[in-house]
Amino acid sequence: MFQSPATLILLSRLVKGASRIPPLKPGKATPDILGKVSVIVPTLNERERLGPCLKGLGEQGYEVREILFIDSYSQDGTIELIKEVAKSDPRFRLLHDDPLPSGWVGRPWALNYGFLHSKQESEWVLGIDADTQPQPGLIPSLLEAATQGDYDLLSISPQFILEEAGEWLLQPALLMTLLYRFDSAGVKNESFPEQVMANGQCFLARRKALEALGGYQVAAGSFCDDVTLARYAATCGYKVGFLDGSSLLKVRMYEGVKDTWSGWGRSLDLKDASSSAVLWGDLALLFLLQGLPLAMTLFLGTVIFGMGYSFLSLKLAFGLNLFLVVIRFALCIAIYPSYFHSNKPQEWLFWLSPLFDPLAVVRIFLSALTKPREWRGRVY
Repeated sequence: MFQSPATLILLSRLVKGASRIPPLKPGKATPDILGKVSVIVPTLNERERLGPCLKGLGEQGYEVREILFIDSYSQDGTIELIKEVAKSDPRFRLLHDDPLPSGWVGRPWALNYGFLHSKQESEWVLGIDADTQPQPGLIPSLLEAATQGDYDLLSISPQFILEEAGEWLLQPALLMTLLYRFDSAGVKNESFPEQVMANGQCFLARRKALEALGGYQVAAGSFCDDVTLARYAATCGYKVGFLDGSSLLKVRMYEGVKDTWSGWGRSLDLKDASSSAVLWGDLALLFLLQGLPLAMTLFLGTVIFGMGYSFLSLKLAFGLNLFLVVIRFALCIAIYPSYFHSNKPQEWLFWLSPLFDPLAVVRIFLSALTKPREWRGRVY
């Protein structure tokens, strides 16, 4: 009775995916975008993750006016690494943000500090996470997409790099919780600001729009500041885009399944960007569509075929849950390009990730019931 309307909601979202904007391709710099972008990278003890980001940003063209690293006094050699790279590329600048004020989370604070200290001549401000790997042609492609779509804020979904066996089982199941709750990247969604999605790993904003919104202050205390800012901007009438950028940006977010469980799960519920009604509505959908079907299919199959019960209601429930399980395994094909494949033996486990859906749903519920207290060495 509850799963049937929930299934219709899911199908309505999946159907829209057929007409979504195609994945972005690497672009080429042209003279008209000279110095258009200031890049901001928040850092705090990122030495082990920062190398590919430095390399990728350095390979971007003359569309980049400056690359600001806003460091919160790292102690692991991050500062020295940035200074070394800055010797050969004058666009790289190292700044230290002020002490974290009460009510702010570290990431939006660093982004806001970088925004306030970036050059006014840059028409666009691009926030990039330190654990990303920007690919050649990333920023020209973003500028072209933003211009053609008339976006004020634009972010992209990346291609994920997974290594350990447990990551291939758990991470796709966690990613799928987003696809069940929201439209996929590239689907136009301008009518419902509360359904707007964004990814702060690569978040481009028009300077004038960001100034009018008050910078990142609206997301000061949010652990999902990207979605919080994007939804606020959409509510204010700005055009927000979320596109597929899997060929433009790679990311190795977390090291191992334990880190994935604790790190990504802390904010994947998006409670800081949602009302209580929207949050618990989303959680109900996850329970009905992602957490329940596999167990229900096995249970009802045993009741019907093993115990001989043939009530019509049982058969209908079995058929619906089996249908949902088939959809879930089919969606593995849809998200397959979102992962970097190096042909390692453990990568086949990706196709078994639907078996971990109940665990992923439990993680989202746990996250919704708690508030993060520690992140990147900071205690809140």
